[in-house]
Amino acid sequence: MTALDEIHQFLPCVTPDRWIDEAVKPENLCLLLTDHAHCEKKAASTAMTLMFRYVDRPDLLNKMSRLAREELIHFEQVLAIMQERGMVYDHLSSSRYAAGLRKHVRTSEPGRLIDVLIIGALIEARSCERFAKLAPFLDEQLAKFYRSLLKSESRHYQDYLHLAREYAGEPIDGRIDFFCEVERELIEAEDEEFRFHSGTPV
Repeated sequence: MTALDEIHQFLPCVTPDRWIDEAVKPENLCLLLTDHAHCEKKAASTAMTLMFRYVDRPDLLNKMSRLAREELIHFEQVLAIMQERGMVYDHLSSSRYAAGLRKHVRTSEPGRLIDVLIIGALIEARSCERFAKLAPFLDEQLAKFYRSLLKSESRHYQDYLHLAREYAGEPIDGRIDFFCEVERELIEAEDEEFRFHSGTPV
């Protein structure tokens, strides 16, 4: 089984074709890349936050340190592609996706950590799935770049899920199923705002 096969098994649904149709419109390319860059920066920030909050967990520190570095490299790569194409990177409002997942995070430990790690796994897995689904419809440069991200993004998903299971000290399949169902609703529900992790376009 490939890493992408594993991700498809993990995710509760596939990206709707209507989202792909919207994403590949030439007039949305700058928006797509801008939000992609923001997502990479936020992913690095999330990893750093975990490193500062959980300083007593060596496995987490090592995995999140590597993840943060890789996400920042991806951020720089997206910026470079945008600059080559004369696109301007600017502020952008966040999609409802991450906030919709995080509003269910428990407030007490270790539940809080476990939930944040599960959400991290879902976000990385969804990113990977969308990179793969978008690539065939993009120009050669972008298709090659998005395919190049699949290996690291799939490893990030695995790292988050491994840490969640390791630190839980008990089975977490029920909690994973809960967040998967929340994720399904966010992806399949109609969404008026187009973003990299937005739902089905209206």
